[in-house]
Amino acid sequence: MTITILEARSGKGHRDENFPVASRLIHPRHRKPILAFYEFVRTADDIADHAGLAPADKLTLLDRLEATLLGKSNEEPVGVALRSQLAERQLPPRHALDLLTAFRMDVTKLRYRDWDDLIGYCTYSAMPVGRFVLDVHEEERTIWPANDALCAALQIINHLQDCGKDYLDLGRVYIPLETFAEAGAQVESLAAPTASPALLACIRKLAGRTAGLLVESKGFSPAISDRRLALEVAVIQGLAERLVNLLKHRDPLGQRVHLGMTGVAGFGLLGLISGAIRRIARFFPAAHKPQGA
Repeated sequence: MTITILEARSGKGHRDENFPVASRLIHPRHRKPILAFYEFVRTADDIADHAGLAPADKLTLLDRLEATLLGKSNEEPVGVALRSQLAERQLPPRHALDLLTAFRMDVTKLRYRDWDDLIGYCTYSAMPVGRFVLDVHEEERTIWPANDALCAALQIINHLQDCGKDYLDLGRVYIPLETFAEAGAQVESLAAPTASPALLACIRKLAGRTAGLLVESKGFSPAISDRRLALEVAVIQGLAERLVNLLKHRDPLGQRVHLGMTGVAGFGLLGLISGAIRRIARFFPAAHKPQGA
C-alpha cells in the first residue's frame, strides 16, 4: 500500500456536492451527526474512487474504516467521530456499514446487468444516506420507501452525469448492460467526446425511469414531521427534477448537465416554495377542495 487514508482524500467537502448536505435549513442540533456521517462516507468514497490505489489496497483501507467504526480500533479519526455521534444518539452503525458495502462493490463490480441490479446497488449506495438523516431526526420509518425512491434517483442522476468520466477514469459503467443491448449501443462509446444516438437513447431511457422514481418520492417532503428537514428535502426534490430534465435533452459526454450556483439557488428556491405549499396542503386539505365539496 502506497498511501494512507488521509492521503486518499480528494479534498472535496460537503459544500462541493450536487445536493445540499446539512444546509442551514437543518436544525443545528442535527448537523453534527449528519456531517460526521458525511465525512466518514466521503472518505470511503474517495478511497473507492482513488485512481492510484490497487483494488486490494482499497478494500484494506475500507476494512480499516469499518474496524474503527465498530470500535475495534481508534486508528481512523472519521470512524471515531462517527462512532461517537452514533453512541450519543443511540443509533446503530447499520447505515454506514451498508454504504461500505456499496464502496466495496465499486471496487469489485464494474458492470450492472439490468435496472433491478442497479437499484440493488442503490439499496446500499444511496438509500442508507436518507435513512440515516431520518433516524437522526427520529422520523417514522414508514416513509422510508419515499426516501429510497428519491435517494436512488439522486444516485442514478449522478451516474448519468458522470458516465463518461466513470468509464474513462475507473472503468465503471452504471448504465445497465441490458439497456445498452436494447438500444444497440456499445459500452466503449462512453469514451467518445460526444454520445452516439444509441448511447443517447440509453441515457434518456434511464433518465425517464429516474423521473418515475421522482414521481414516487413526490410525497416524501410533506410526510416528514420536522419542518426544516421537510423543506431541505423539497429543495433536493426540485434540484433532482431539474437535472433529470437536463439529462433528457442534453449529452452528458459533450454538454454540461450540472447546475451552476445560480441554477442551484434558483431551482432550490422553487423546491423550497413548492415544498412549503405541499406542507400547507397536508395540514389544510380543505383549502384545495372545489367550492361546494
